[in-house]
Amino acid sequence: MTDVVDVILRDGSTLRLRPPARADADAILDFFRALSEQSLYMRFHGFPSLGPEVVEQVLESDWVERGALLGSLVEDGSERVVALANYTRLRDPTTAETAFAVADTFQRRGVGTRLVEQLAERAAHHGIERFVALVLPDNRRMLGVFEALGFELTRELAGGEVEVAFPIGRTERFEERLAERDHVAVAASLRPFFEARSVAVIGASRRRGTIGGELFRNIIDADFEGAAYPVNRDGASVAGVRGYRSVAEIPDPVDVAVICVPAAGVVDAAQEALEHGVRALVVISAGFAETGSDGIERQERLLALVRAHGARLIGPNCLGISVAGPSLNATFASRSTPPGNIGFSSQSGALGLALLEAAVTRGLGLSAFVSIGNKADVSTNDLLEWWEDDASTEAILLYVESFGNPRRFARIARRVARRKPILALKSGRSQSGQRAASSHTAALAGSDAAADALFRQAGVIRAETLEELVDVASLFSAGGRLDGRSVGIVTNAGGLGILCADACEAAGLELPALGDETVTTLRAVLPAEASVANPVDMLGGATAATYAAVIPHVLADPHVAACVVLFVPAVSATADEVAAAVVDAVSEAGSDKPVLAVIMSSEGTPAALRTASGVASFNYPESAARALGRVADRASWLRRPQGAVPALQGIERARAEAVVDAALEGSDDTWLDPAATRDLLEAYGLPLVPERVAGSADEAVAIARELGFPAVVKTAAPGAHKTETGGIALDLADEEAVAAAAARIGPPVIVQPMLAGGAELLAGVVQDPVFGPLVAFGPGGVFAELIGEAAFRIAPLTDIDAEELVDGGKAGRLVSGFRGAPAADRAALVDLVLRLARLGEDLPAVAELDLNPVLALPDRCVAVDARVRVRRPETVARTKSW
Repeated sequence: MTDVVDVILRDGSTLRLRPPARADADAILDFFRALSEQSLYMRFHGFPSLGPEVVEQVLESDWVERGALLGSLVEDGSERVVALANYTRLRDPTTAETAFAVADTFQRRGVGTRLVEQLAERAAHHGIERFVALVLPDNRRMLGVFEALGFELTRELAGGEVEVAFPIGRTERFEERLAERDHVAVAASLRPFFEARSVAVIGASRRRGTIGGELFRNIIDADFEGAAYPVNRDGASVAGVRGYRSVAEIPDPVDVAVICVPAAGVVDAAQEALEHGVRALVVISAGFAETGSDGIERQERLLALVRAHGARLIGPNCLGISVAGPSLNATFASRSTPPGNIGFSSQSGALGLALLEAAVTRGLGLSAFVSIGNKADVSTNDLLEWWEDDASTEAILLYVESFGNPRRFARIARRVARRKPILALKSGRSQSGQRAASSHTAALAGSDAAADALFRQAGVIRAETLEELVDVASLFSAGGRLDGRSVGIVTNAGGLGILCADACEAAGLELPALGDETVTTLRAVLPAEASVANPVDMLGGATAATYAAVIPHVLADPHVAACVVLFVPAVSATADEVAAAVVDAVSEAGSDKPVLAVIMSSEGTPAALRTASGVASFNYPESAARALGRVADRASWLRRPQGAVPALQGIERARAEAVVDAALEGSDDTWLDPAATRDLLEAYGLPLVPERVAGSADEAVAIARELGFPAVVKTAAPGAHKTETGGIALDLADEEAVAAAAARIGPPVIVQPMLAGGAELLAGVVQDPVFGPLVAFGPGGVFAELIGEAAFRIAPLTDIDAEELVDGGKAGRLVSGFRGAPAADRAALVDLVLRLARLGEDLPAVAELDLNPVLALPDRCVAVDARVRVRRPETVARTKSW
């Protein structure tokens, strides 16, 4: 845990939190002396003599007996102490007394809440479980801070004081309150970018073809509603707009500064802008973390400067930002994007350009486009916070190469996705793709399985290709509400209808029979030779009027949740005529069901579809079916209960931690021996087969006699792959067989009773370096890797997550009873998965844990083999808390 943490307050300003050092003694004393009489009295329950002895107790925190955090407001590169909180451990080592004070002029801004929130996190890290505070009954503000934190408070009036006590563990209620604070604060900090009234482009050259010059011209050409200022060394005008030699020369406040100078000059340019009061920077320039160690150091200096001024930064190494509301196009894209209802964030500038071109071609409008580049500060997570409440954004597109804080992404996306669809394209699926992405961003890490689990749990739609991303976005942009998976197809070519039907089935969609009333109506408007089944084949002679007559009746059918309209040009009608007829028919029908049009034409998408609302256009039926399938998946996710992380009984965390600590005393990375493995797993209530370790063949026979025959003998070597090394013997019927197996394998050996029946499954947890604990569940036994199809989820798991893990894929078929086998105890397996997730959350030093096989029996489940690897976890430095 790093000493310095920057947090954002509800007004968007930055509060820097750090332990006070001895050098801060005078500043802290000045802070106390500047408090009003009321604030001083409320903090100390009187008027103490404000001398060095008051300050001494908060200096040089050891975090074991006492800890303190100093809150300073970062303004114009300097820090001013505005708050202080501390705790002192009491006789009960799990409890500490806490208190805090906030400068009068900074009260009611969320300072105290952020301060105690972070102090509690540090205290919990050092074994403190509970805070108590003595508060005067009239100190409503301090009581309000404790209430706002989200902890479960108890109050007791004693001796004219209120003793407030609360556990400081992170509960669901606390997480909800924390998320609310983060949401309000982050959105406020991003407001200058999205509601800019003035923009300065530093490095805006008069020369055509330069990035700064073209970006400034894009701002002018987009008819930006605010003021734009070109800044260059000569103060030359650009595109007829007066120029300035520096931001300091600009007579008016500047909301956003876009920096387009060589990397070596970026820090100086940023400092000049920040000193002028700019609080939103967009750094286009490359030459930072993507280039190696020198660039990393330059990026760290830039970020430190931005933090020191309480500002926000997009980039560096980015394409810029475009916002439809104020008509701001601060990018160097060759053409601006039409306004619309989709917010788009791209980690890659080049891919962002490609999607912008595709958007123009498909008539797809954006509410905003943000190229986050190296995402030194503003990230995808931050943008989700903004777009959640942005009325102009109805759907969100993400191109992701790496995750900086995947757990925060999961929390935010899970919340936002229930209000607005989120579509993501994540690069790096293949090993070669991961290498390419890493060389491009210098940041990609984590497995694709983890990313897939993250998206699935958060309700994010993952596109496989850029084309699919645009296709699904087009469908969401067109509007409509999908209530089911049933599709009606209307076509003038039977073969094309069949292809579409096949694609729909592959996408998890259904083609129901049309209702009797619909069939009767269609027979009245179509030729006798036409098919009024589903697909509705109107034959090659269908005209625009035919489409106009048929579509409303298919949309009105109660068995149909969406309609796909197909057209192949024929002599009877043109693509433009049919496109116009489709748009008019959908509008007149007044249905809110999604309509997808595939008008196949050598001239591309007809103009009527590019500008229409209510109809999404696609080039091929397969594309339309895949997009509709993705939308149906989201609709299913929305109907799914949100679930909750259940409280598990019988968890002995301290016992398990002791096992791990003992194993790591002699090594930073090791496999647990059988005794330690069993001790660890039993501490989390995981069901294990009875077993004993034998040091000789004779002892193995005696244990087998005690546990019962048939028996199993396996090697006790830590971490061994028993099947591959011949270290296991099964179904040993008598003492002679046990003795022979023990002698062949070599002591020490594990002896177990042989269990028969049940499906063999695999369950486990692995610590992903980026995503944290990843829980696996799938078919098990010796063919686990060959069969494959293990499913993954990221901890913590809700009860619904665990149920989906157990019920899904091939493992779900085994659990439900495959080919006449009795169904397994599903509840026991769900409990097993939840306990593994909890273990992975509590014990980050457990690097790998495999239970294979887990026998899934009708009345229980039991793990018959386990391997556990522990590794000293790396300390992850934290530079921000949002």
